[in-house]
Amino acid sequence: MEPNNRRCLSCRKVAPKKAFWRVVRVYPSRQVQLDEGMGRSAYICPQSSCLAAAQKKNRLGRSLRTSVPEELYDILWQRLAAMPATENRPGKGEV
Repeated sequence: MEPNNRRCLSCRKVAPKKAFWRVVRVYPSRQVQLDEGMGRSAYICPQSSCLAAAQKKNRLGRSLRTSVPEELYDILWQRLAAMPATENRPGKGEV
């Protein structure tokens, strides 16, 4: 894997870091936040299928080794709704 590539914790797709949302468990406070901070990170595709699977199966919580508040999922769903419709749906051949 190249240095700036990351893997979606839901669909396992590898892509450049900028293609994902970053969720961080900040050190040492163990608070979970989006995009910024230093600590343990997880990356997720900005797609409804990935977000739904991550929420249903607690993939963010397991990856970050902490509980993820429902408010964070609400923020991610709002971000997804604000995106243009063509970007948050998988295309042909994608999962």
